[in-house]
Amino acid sequence: MSAVVVVGAQWGDEGKGKIVDWLCHRADVVVRFQGGHNAGHTLVVGNTTYKLALLPSGVVQGKLSIIGNGVVVDPWALAGEMEKLRGQGVAISPERLVLADNCCLILPLHRDLDIAREAAAAAKIGTTGRGIGPAYEDKVGRRALRVDDLADPDALDWKLDRLNAHHAPLRKGLDLPDADIPALKQSLLEIAPKILPYAQPAWRVLEAVRRESKKILFEGAQGALLDVDHGTYPFVTSSNTVAGQAAAGSGLGPRVISYVLGLVKAYTTRVGEGPFPTELFDEVGQRLGKVGNEFGTNTGRPRRCGWFDSVLVRQSVALSGIDGVALTKLDVLDGFNEVKLCIGYTLDGRELDYFPAGAKEQAAVVPVYETLPGWSESTRGARSSRDLPANAIKYIRRIEELIGCPAALVSTSPERDDVILMRDPFRA
Repeated sequence: MSAVVVVGAQWGDEGKGKIVDWLCHRADVVVRFQGGHNAGHTLVVGNTTYKLALLPSGVVQGKLSIIGNGVVVDPWALAGEMEKLRGQGVAISPERLVLADNCCLILPLHRDLDIAREAAAAAKIGTTGRGIGPAYEDKVGRRALRVDDLADPDALDWKLDRLNAHHAPLRKGLDLPDADIPALKQSLLEIAPKILPYAQPAWRVLEAVRRESKKILFEGAQGALLDVDHGTYPFVTSSNTVAGQAAAGSGLGPRVISYVLGLVKAYTTRVGEGPFPTELFDEVGQRLGKVGNEFGTNTGRPRRCGWFDSVLVRQSVALSGIDGVALTKLDVLDGFNEVKLCIGYTLDGRELDYFPAGAKEQAAVVPVYETLPGWSESTRGARSSRDLPANAIKYIRRIEELIGCPAALVSTSPERDDVILMRDPFRA
């Protein structure tokens, strides 16, 4: 069988939604394995734009889609997302969508805590305020509610009391009113019928898929540089975003993974706070943001923009065991007289070929650039490498050299089919 893991190799927003959607016709099953509804994936199919947050991108193509146990789920957000997609003509049924019954839930009190903490913090993390972090905290603290708890109304009482015993003093310290636990229980009982028909042991479904030698596509959220262990801590998300999490977050053993595809933009962007060595504050940065339409899919927040950082991507390639990269938004660089690549850093007079872990050092590194000639021709919509300008090809080849990894795909517009296939991940 073939199992391909798609992960972001930067700070997220690399175009995973489109690439996963494009790869879907080669796969039988699509699996989300971490994160929550803080990470948006945008799919453009013809004249229709689909914006997904929790649902795997495979739902648009009618593929068996699985939300794995590594995802934290806001049941109201999930129900709303399903309803919105149905309004766009997408058929969603329990035969095509599986929600792991051991997924932990995001509750309103998690959102309250997330927003209040960020507002009170002297140093902002840049959270989306959707309760992702506090929900993962409760998961690790072994007090979270899970999807399967919605099927047991009697157990909700003591589980909610246990959860509230932890949250009550936190809310008091942040001047939040006491949580209305009876009202929360009622809300959970009301949303349960909309969620429970999709709940199954996802690991059993995936084991059956494996035995049938079907092709699986694992869809990551965010990017490797936001990984809670390996990212720019503390300016990270609350889950592991590297490829290794695909196994733990779905219940399928790691030996089935046959290929890891890393997503990278032809430049670099970041949403929220945290270090960003190649960030541009000039007209070039503004141009990248405008031409690239760099605004968060779910949040609408503008993204910070900068030149491609090969040091960070090379690090992500190692951390996720990436076999090939999908280079997206190449067309955004059309018309630049020159383009730059970060090939290393200096720190206090020393040369570095990696991104250090310490926050002080991360903020102090200075990028070392290599300048390449740009191209005036348009790459937008190109579907063959023969359609690319010579300098665009040189740019891609130089990136491959610097990150030590070949390009498998190149995306040249937001449209689904505007992709140049160089190496098929399912046939690698």
